[in-house]
Amino acid sequence: MAPDDEPTPSHTDHHRPVPHLPRKLANPTPVVVVGTLLWFAGLVWFGADGWTHGQWSIQFWTCVVGCVLGVVGYGVFRWQRSAARRGSRGAWKGLVGLDG
Repeated sequence: MAPDDEPTPSHTDHHRPVPHLPRKLANPTPVVVVGTLLWFAGLVWFGADGWTHGQWSIQFWTCVVGCVLGVVGYGVFRWQRSAARRGSRGAWKGLVGLDG
């Protein structure tokens, strides 16, 4: 790995620098929240179907796992943001301004 003071290939004269993503595209919160809500809607739909038929389908359990993973994923994003705010060495870069 190159030292921090050594220029990367994107900073040389014949390459133009890569612009930063706009804030609305770099913010993962809306995607995670909407995705988790869609899994929750499927959970309710297939849960009602399983309740009336007396057995839980694979679709119901898939939606349960989707909801759990959405909540865990959002927790990871929040954890990484707090690490970036603290200045932790292993934290993602550029997440501090995305808390809104």
